Parts: sequence; structure tokens; C-alpha cells
Amino acid sequence: MNTTTRINTTTTLSAGGDSTLSLNEGYFAKRNALDWVFAVLVAGGFLYAFARYSAYMDIYEKGILFGAIPATIAMGWFWRPLRVLMMVVAGFALLGITSYQGDLAQAEQVFWLKYFLSSQSAILWMSVLFFMSTIFYWIGMFASNTPNSVGSSNSATLESLGSKIAWVGVGMALIGTLVRWYESYLIGADIGHIPVSNLYEVFVLFCWMTAAFYLYFEAEYKTRALGAFVMLVVSAAVGFLLWYTVVREAHEIQPLVPALKSWWMKLHVPANFIGYGMFALAAMVALSYHVKQQAQETRWYKLTPLWMLGVVLCFVPIVFRKSPLEAGGSNYWVVYLLVAGLITGGILLSRKHIAARLPSLEVLDDVMYKAIAVGFAFFTIATVLGALWAAEAWGGYWSWDPKETWALIVWLNYAAWLHMRLMKGLRGTVAAWWALGGLAITTFAFLGVNMFLSGLHSYGTL
Repeated sequence: MNTTTRINTTTTLSAGGDSTLSLNEGYFAKRNALDWVFAVLVAGGFLYAFARYSAYMDIYEKGILFGAIPATIAMGWFWRPLRVLMMVVAGFALLGITSYQGDLAQAEQVFWLKYFLSSQSAILWMSVLFFMSTIFYWIGMFASNTPNSVGSSNSATLESLGSKIAWVGVGMALIGTLVRWYESYLIGADIGHIPVSNLYEVFVLFCWMTAAFYLYFEAEYKTRALGAFVMLVVSAAVGFLLWYTVVREAHEIQPLVPALKSWWMKLHVPANFIGYGMFALAAMVALSYHVKQQAQETRWYKLTPLWMLGVVLCFVPIVFRKSPLEAGGSNYWVVYLLVAGLITGGILLSRKHIAARLPSLEVLDDVMYKAIAVGFAFFTIATVLGALWAAEAWGGYWSWDPKETWALIVWLNYAAWLHMRLMKGLRGTVAAWWALGGLAITTFAFLGVNMFLSGLHSYGTL
């Protein structure tokens, strides 16, 4: 029997054309000068933060800060566009923070704070940019593929613009989050906290995380067609955020309730919302899967996923129509209803054209699987961290609180999805349907529990 032994090697050509054979380089040996410059800047920035703010931290928070150094460096090395994002965000956030000069009143007196870099201004810019990104992705979806004057197609140019705007939106969200963190300490040292404590703050977190993860998949699979679908759920979240801001004045920084004054919050909440964001992304990919699969379907009653989208979108105003601010709430949801109807009708009528622009069913299925796998991993971590936090705060790991119960339902749903995928080869239509249903379950765990149920986790009431 002939056997072949594979040896991992790399071949490099010298200037004279001679080839040399060497073993694969190690992880650190592959780093270039810019990688190490980035690492030094990250380490320096975190150490500066430690030197300046360590007096406000307990031992656990200091541990999180030092643990974030290698994690941040690893992310920048893994996906290099993050390095630019991090540097830009850090620069503008520091500009905003130093512009306050220890006085919140500067937010109305300094030009770039008032219009760009205060937390509320930056988050409003995030909202506008995510709406614009969604619009450009959809215009690009329907634009022609004929080459324009610069050589690329009109469609590619518009979708590229949508992608760039999404990047800026993520940056503004991060700037707003970091500046808001600082603003909370300006109000009072006992009030200062990481801005992931209420419904307003976690909606900002959900928006930029979902957009950022999508941008990674966009680069990984070299397709921007999915942006039109994924940015819909981000825009829907932004729309809710704006409504919630008007109705509840939710942008006002509030002191933490005693149970939230814990370093566990810095770990549990971000991990949880990585899960939520990835599950939402997977659901929108599942919707695009159905659109592509049913592009040639002429029997309208067979287009169930698209009809269901319309029903769900139209059901939302019914749920939220009774707001504390009746006139503003009613007008907002009328506009929402019109936009939702236009989106649903447009997808139904243009499904053949949209399907032609989408990636293959195999690619869509793969993106859906990877999004759920990553989301499930982080949601599992968040659930374990939540149990540990509950033991510290309330004396027990599990109390069958409504939020905990629905978190378990979400976890079991996606655990079953992954089990069927890995053990039984679940693919295609059933997997896509399941992912869409999973979004409904996740949404109820995220929002429905706050609206209809009460319990120990009722911090973000509507």
C-alpha cells in the first residue's frame, strides 16, 4: 500500500528565484510590525485607564480590565478592520471625554460635544447612519449591474456605500457608549456604571453588535446582498430605541438598582447580547433563504414566510400602540405600519430579482449555522454567568424567574437546532423555519417578559 505523509510547509521564493522550504510559522511569528504596534497601543491605553480609574474599581473589575487586554489584541489580529475601528473610536471617545473638563454642562457649550460626541448625539448619529445603511443596501439590491464610470457596477457601489455607512454607525455607537460611561461618573461616583444596565442601553448594544457581526460575515463571504436583510432588523431595533427614548426619556442616565451594582454585569450582559444579535442575524438570513427558495413560486398562499413577516410587522404596532405619550406613540406606529407594509409588499413583488442577487442556498445555510453556533456559545456563557451572579445577589443559582425560564427556553431551542444540525444533518427549509421561529422566542425572552411578566429581572419595563 502506498502511503503519503503530509508535512505542513510553506514555500517562499527569494529575489533570485530560488525556493526554500520551511516549517509553518507559529501564531506570533506571523504577526507583522503593524500588529505589534497595535498591541502596544492597546496595552498602553488599558494601562492608562487602569492608572487613572483604578480607584473606582474593585479587584474583579481590575481583573476584567487586564483580561480585556489580550482579548482586544486577539480580536484586532483576527479581524484587522477592527484595529482601525478601535483606534478611531478610542481617539474620538477621548476627545469627547476630555472636552467635558469634568463638567456635564460642556455638552451644550462645546460644538463637537453638542452635535457629535456627547453620548446622546453619538447615539442619534448611530440611528441615522443605520437607517441610511439599510436604505443604500436596498437601493443597491435593485440597482443595475452595468458598469459605471469607475468600472464597478452601480449596485456594487451603492452596497459598498451601505457597508461603509454601517461601519461608521458601529463607530458612533461605540463612541456614544464610552462617552456615556464617563458621563455617568460625572453625575456622581456612586452613579457611574458601564452602560448596559437598562433597555435603552442594551438596545444600543444590540444594534452595533448585530451590525458588526454582519460586517464580519460580509467580508468573510464576499457578498453584500445580505446587508439588505440583516440591516432591517437593526433598523427595527433603532426604530424601537427612538420610540422608547421619546416615550420614556430613556436616554437619561439613572442610578443602578442595588442588584445591578456588580462586576458580573460587565460580563453577563455583553455575552447575552452577542447571543441575541447572532440569533437575530441568523433569522434574517433564514428569511433571505426562504425568499431565494420561493422565488419562482406563483401560488401566493405558498409564500408563507413572507406573509408571516407582514403579519408580525403589522402586529408590532398593536402591541405598542398604548404608550404613555399617546399622540406621539400613535403617530409613530402609524408610520411604522406604513413602512412595514411597503417593505413586505416590496419583497413579495420583487422576490425573483432579490433571489437572483442573493448568494447560493448553500452559503445562506452556512451563514445561518455559523451565526447560531456563535450565538449559542455566548448565550451559554451568559447563562452560566447569570447563574453565578444570581447566587451572589439572591442566594440561589436558579429561581425560575420568568426571565430565567425564558432564557432556558431560548437555550433549549438553539441547543436542539444545533443537535439536529450536527447529529441528523438538519439543512434547508426546516432549518430556516426553525431559525425564524427562534427569533420569535428570543424576542419574547428579550422584550415580552419585560412587557407582560414581572420578576427579579424587571429592570427595563415598558
